[in-house]
Amino acid sequence: MRREDKNALIDKLTEQINQYPHFYLTDTSELNAEVTHKLRKTCFEKQVKLVVVKNTLLKKALEKSGKTDFSPIFETLKGSTSVMFTETGNVPAKLIKDFRKAHPKPLFKAAYVEESIYVGESQLEVLATLKSKNELIADVIALLQSPAKNVIGSLQSGGQKLSGVIKTLSEREK
Repeated sequence: MRREDKNALIDKLTEQINQYPHFYLTDTSELNAEVTHKLRKTCFEKQVKLVVVKNTLLKKALEKSGKTDFSPIFETLKGSTSVMFTETGNVPAKLIKDFRKAHPKPLFKAAYVEESIYVGESQLEVLATLKSKNELIADVIALLQSPAKNVIGSLQSGGQKLSGVIKTLSEREK
């Protein structure tokens, strides 16, 4: 491969690293064409972009991105590497866990999620249970709505009780 082609690939990878807030590094080697097609289709459905990369080019792109210090990830850049780019931090972890119920791979190597670096297979479970930004916002909104709903419910039930007491008293007087 010519130097110009390598530089173009590095620039493209750098652009993708800066474009997407989260990415996962996985090992998808030894998957046959049918299983690889299923994985790519699942990624497409979940809005995850799957790209197979050369380790040296990815390392240069990570260094060039200037996002953060990716040096903990560099030690995982061995063997076959695929990158899963995503807008939602926990989607690839859930996708990998679900896909591995039927297939032995993809294997999790590392991830950059919510401005943190996760390295090693043991971190996959942590990432799968990690709530996305939108899920956290929904939780906060639900917590904020809860007291207001309780007050409204109490006021409504109090009004019903009061009308019941008045009705009972008016029937006694007759």
